[in-house]
Amino acid sequence: MENKSKSLLRSGILVSICTFLSRILGLVRDSALAYVLGAGSGSDAFFVAFKIPNFFRRLFAEGAFAQAFVPVLSDYRVNFGFDEVRGLVSAVTGSLALVLLAVTGFCMALAPWVVYLFAPGFVADSAQADLAATLLTITFPYLLFISLTALAGGVLNTYGQYGVPAITPIFLNFTLIVATLGFAQQAAQAEVVVAWGVFFAGLIQLLFQVPFLMRLKLLPMPTLGFKHEGVKRILKLMVPALFGVSVGQINLLLDTILASFLETGSITWLYLSDRLYELPLGIFAIAISTVILPVLSRRHAGSDGSRFSDTLDWGLRLLLLIAIPSSIALCVLAEPLIATIFYRGELQVRDVQMAAMSLQAYSLGLIFMMLIKVLAPGYYARQDTKTPVKIGIIAMSANMIFNLILVWPLGHVGLALATSMSAALNAFLLWRGLHRDGVHRFARAWWGWLRILLVSASALLLWLWWVDRQNWQWLEWGDWQRVAYLLPVVAAGVILYLGAAIVAGLRMRHLKAH
Repeated sequence: MENKSKSLLRSGILVSICTFLSRILGLVRDSALAYVLGAGSGSDAFFVAFKIPNFFRRLFAEGAFAQAFVPVLSDYRVNFGFDEVRGLVSAVTGSLALVLLAVTGFCMALAPWVVYLFAPGFVADSAQADLAATLLTITFPYLLFISLTALAGGVLNTYGQYGVPAITPIFLNFTLIVATLGFAQQAAQAEVVVAWGVFFAGLIQLLFQVPFLMRLKLLPMPTLGFKHEGVKRILKLMVPALFGVSVGQINLLLDTILASFLETGSITWLYLSDRLYELPLGIFAIAISTVILPVLSRRHAGSDGSRFSDTLDWGLRLLLLIAIPSSIALCVLAEPLIATIFYRGELQVRDVQMAAMSLQAYSLGLIFMMLIKVLAPGYYARQDTKTPVKIGIIAMSANMIFNLILVWPLGHVGLALATSMSAALNAFLLWRGLHRDGVHRFARAWWGWLRILLVSASALLLWLWWVDRQNWQWLEWGDWQRVAYLLPVVAAGVILYLGAAIVAGLRMRHLKAH
């Protein structure tokens, strides 16, 4: 059991490191996009065309499909032979590819209508709407490539190959950086060049997975398998799961729809702040979720309820140790972070200030959004998709109400705040359901853990409060001066937080799963 605990922790660290590298490149990518595209009607059109396939990616590939596919595949691996596993993978691949081809062709053919559906505010500017439709016909095939990539990643994760899927997004970021800085700057229409970068990035990510599937002898020979028993189980789990783990993405989509009616630049401001808010979400929360889902699925398949609860509890404790300082730092350092990463080229001072305001609103809900990523697998590993559906509908409805109440007085900041509020409601309802069903029980370690969190968070707050009191002129400095000040601030914050946690009693054994 000790070796398995260490293996689980090592897997989590490996995924976090790979994801960290990918996310850092992602910030470089977004900085390059802000530099070349700025925050105008063209950038808003591109980000809508980029968000639409990404919305479906997160909803289906990383959301409903992943949460349905991994538990069923884990069950086949535990209870069936290798030939049955390979047959399941082939049937799922063929069925998924057929559906994706149909959806991709349909949305490309009706691109103008899809744009109006996702950004109805563009109807007031026909040139912007036409540009967004053109870009969408280029970017939408990304959904096909990245969904099949997610399928391959689910297979690799189930067989303990966590690093490969985690590092794959690097190819998206690298390709877009090359397209933006290498080609788009000199192009007559930069947005079109960057859109082609999205297309090729998806194809490259898919091809990267192939050798690793071959090594496992699980490279699929696609077959139409809608009648396959495993495919039927996955489809049955997927339908309600669309509203479960992906509620956050639906909420972000609603933000985009309403933001299209606000002043020009609102979509870009939300995109930039969302990218920073998703940095800790992607590096840590999704990493922990990725690692524990196959483990929870195996323990449920093995009817090991006690260790199921222990694994879930470990994930929650580890996540809060990371989520709390991340939320504090993003809130206090919102403007310095936005300025340091994005403020250059076509981006203006007001763009930085507006994006910083929405980042602060997002930061208030970061802890809850991260908790959702760990709590949701507690349902999907047990193949329970009905409960998250009910919770998802409640949270999504609440988000709509919060949006309509806050968008008019607060603009794009109100949309970000509404997302945070609905995330808090979603996380609470998910936890309450797990606790009510006896699936999760708080361990005794929580009393000491809360003391550690309180002491370390207080130390970080005091440090960032002192930094904020210095009134440093982040927007008047050059790039290197901002970096020279921000890096020591962040490094000192990390050291103070961890140091205070250790003084309060944090030890390496606390980070190991039981």
